[in-house]
Amino acid sequence: MKTRILPINSFNAIKEALRILQSGGLVAFPTDTVYGLAANLHSAAAIDRIFQAKGRDSAKAIPVLISHLDQLDQVVSSFPSSARRLAEHFWPGALTLVVPRLPDLPANLSSESTVAIRMPDYAPVLTVLQHCGPLAVTSANLSGKANPLTAQDVLNQLDGRIDLVLDGGRVNGGVPSTIVDCHVEPPVILRQGAIAEEAIQAALQDD
Repeated sequence: MKTRILPINSFNAIKEALRILQSGGLVAFPTDTVYGLAANLHSAAAIDRIFQAKGRDSAKAIPVLISHLDQLDQVVSSFPSSARRLAEHFWPGALTLVVPRLPDLPANLSSESTVAIRMPDYAPVLTVLQHCGPLAVTSANLSGKANPLTAQDVLNQLDGRIDLVLDGGRVNGGVPSTIVDCHVEPPVILRQGAIAEEAIQAALQDD
């Protein structure tokens, strides 16, 4: 299989990406942080393909991207008040929240009863998510290798392993999202990323 590359600002490219995702394929696209690798959220086989393409440990959870708060009920069983407060402050943006997941999502999405969820701040990807719903998305690189900032970075690592790359040029971010576990109280920062700990704490304390 040779990986195709199409411009993300093309309607036909978006349409083709949706077709691939709905049929269980893998599509890489730029986000506000790094290039991400997406699969159908409801297909265990498609999620398995992410692990295979990246050489990723299957015990590691795959985050979920959404386009709007209205899509939460397709992913989470509850959304704690701390998560809602952080989402109101930082979504769309580089913040991933760990919250309770729906039990009927594929078991290989995460080994726990939680899911990591984010709303990216990048309009073309939000358009994809609006059309096909929440997606399982992780960085579009080989596990342990450099985060991809361009479509060519993705091809250098994953050519022949995935179906399509949507080329949106070089991403402006480059720094992964901050991850906050809102499944516990008080919330715990699991990974320091683009949003500083001070900003997280200030948002949680904001009345």
